[in-house]
Amino acid sequence: MAALHINEADFENEVLKADKPVLVDFWATWCGPCKQLGPVIDEISEERDDIKVVKVDVDANQELAESFNIMSIPTLFVFNNGEVVNKQVGGVPKEAILNLLP
Repeated sequence: MAALHINEADFENEVLKADKPVLVDFWATWCGPCKQLGPVIDEISEERDDIKVVKVDVDANQELAESFNIMSIPTLFVFNNGEVVNKQVGGVPKEAILNLLP
């Protein structure tokens, strides 16, 4: 399944109340490393149906980004049962992202 683009209004239902682990990609359209990481995130979302993959545009969702103290992007969070269980800041190889997942 393709990565789902969500906003602040969707975050609680799509991430915090999800029935499986969620990989959240905080990104922006102007961010070079985010653009490089995007296809990798999409690939993971297609390969792994045991997790949900969502993307949050930090420019369009500034309050949400601030609530998670996003200081640089890309930043990845892994949520499980509504709790942050892993975090990665910066562009990393696919294998490193897969290692974050349960």
